[in-house]
Amino acid sequence: MLTREILQRVRQIQVRTGRQVADVLAGEYVSVFKGRGMEFDEVRPYLPGDDVRTIDWKVTARMGEPYVKRYVEERQLTLMLMADVSASQDFGSGTRSKREATAEFCAALAFSATRNDDKVGLTLFHGGIEQYIPARKGQKHALRVVREVLAHGLDEGTQHAAPVAGGLRWLPRRRPRSERESTDIGGAVEFLLSVMTRRSICFVVSDFIDEGFERALRTANRKHDVIAVLVTDPRELDIPPVGLMALRDAETGRARLYDTGSAAFRREVERTAAERVEGLARRLRGSGIDFIHVDASGSVVDPLVEFFRMRERRARR
Repeated sequence: MLTREILQRVRQIQVRTGRQVADVLAGEYVSVFKGRGMEFDEVRPYLPGDDVRTIDWKVTARMGEPYVKRYVEERQLTLMLMADVSASQDFGSGTRSKREATAEFCAALAFSATRNDDKVGLTLFHGGIEQYIPARKGQKHALRVVREVLAHGLDEGTQHAAPVAGGLRWLPRRRPRSERESTDIGGAVEFLLSVMTRRSICFVVSDFIDEGFERALRTANRKHDVIAVLVTDPRELDIPPVGLMALRDAETGRARLYDTGSAAFRREVERTAAERVEGLARRLRGSGIDFIHVDASGSVVDPLVEFFRMRERRARR
């Protein structure tokens, strides 16, 4: 994808997502993600009418006259978007890939945060950390976040899905396997803990084709508000009966020929895929981590709104 085409795609996402943020998401975002309450600002001399409970006794003893602590409401939040840019994210059987759906999901959150004057940061990861953008405010910064999710790694001969007789197959890279052809969610979360000293809201957006990451997510969730976002393509969950199909795994390089005309094979694929999604959701929620499932062929706003409303209902209990 050329730079001009990437910028055009970013503008399209900005227009579509911006409208959805203005119409739907902005209010939901504010109602769920509020400031962390009151934070210390300064000490000042005591004035008649001040609450005696705010007296700073150490400063008072040192200065010889009463001083009180002044607090201000802390409203600004930090939103960290952790986007998986491994090779499997480039798959797409419809009008957009999982990576494009990830970019649009991140855009909806970034623009919502920008409208609320919150900071937004980005971490791109695969088998390692590809890029880290510290959290900042502003529309220009939010657009950069979207652009980086879409563009990063596309100049490396990215593997992609292409139509062939009978379905889709992976085009080979014809080079040694790279970090982008693997996924290390646990390592990415450990990186988050090393760079984010203050509490943040962290969305981990991935297809979660990985193992052994749940412990890292649980650890991070003790300090940050971690939300797992699973992005899937419809053809990963339901393969149509189109006869023989050659598929190459984007992250292992293994290729195999499948007979999609077999009803037993299709049922097994559907069962395995459903169990993976349901099992992941159950394990994460059991660990206190909220879970969102995004279909790359559908709306990214609807599951986000559903998540916001679930959090709001839970807060009222």
